[in-house]
Amino acid sequence: MKMHGLGNDFVVIDARDGVDPVTPALAEALADRHRGVGFDQLALIGPSQEADFHLKFYNSDGSLSGACGNASRCVSDWMMGQLGKDHVRFTTDRGQLEAKRAANGMVSVNMGAPILEARLIPFDGDPKATGIDGDPVAVGMGNPHCIFFVEDAEKVALESWGAEIEHHPSFPERTNVEFASVTAPDHLRMRVWERGAGVTLACGSGTCATAVAAHLRGLTGRRVTVDVDGGRLEIDWREDGVWMTGPTAFVFRAELTSDFLGAL
Repeated sequence: MKMHGLGNDFVVIDARDGVDPVTPALAEALADRHRGVGFDQLALIGPSQEADFHLKFYNSDGSLSGACGNASRCVSDWMMGQLGKDHVRFTTDRGQLEAKRAANGMVSVNMGAPILEARLIPFDGDPKATGIDGDPVAVGMGNPHCIFFVEDAEKVALESWGAEIEHHPSFPERTNVEFASVTAPDHLRMRVWERGAGVTLACGSGTCATAVAAHLRGLTGRRVTVDVDGGRLEIDWREDGVWMTGPTAFVFRAELTSDFLGAL
């Protein structure tokens, strides 16, 4: 299936029968927007003994991603329809998460508590003083994020800076990179370079990490609206985790041909 949240697009494979068909090579081939389907991340739905389902994520370069907020919302929306529920729980590499229907057709997901301890992000340094130009904040949301607060996010050379910082030696597992501007006490403008995917129109975990970083820096409260290239997300850092609310879209269902699979 193809889905997207604010233009952050996904291939979704339902493998709840227990057969995992995805390899890094298949993920990378599917991600090719000219010869495959094209996606920012791939989400694999699997069975779970503890929750309604399990989610595993791949980046477009075939590498694994520990978290993907917008994909979690999109898949949860579809799974709620499949299961006849308005609330689901699912497991990921970072533990059990939950999602529910919200007002105006939106879907909310609890991405869990932010990871602020450097060794767990993982980040080899002080999250508030990295030594990287711009004094960014390092935050983990099941995957690492490096957030820069700038005067105008629109003017940042995202392609060049994002590619360089993703591979900065301070982040042993590479990092997602966000550039954000404070436009009001409860409003941010953010652009993102995703680890293993490059520039994307939105990043759910990155939006959550940026909201957390903004509050830690004293720039905003715990509840903010974040404008990304693809639209708008609402973030609420509560006691039980960071909740993200936004729209989802189901694009199509398809079947891969034997010719495509045989060429891998």
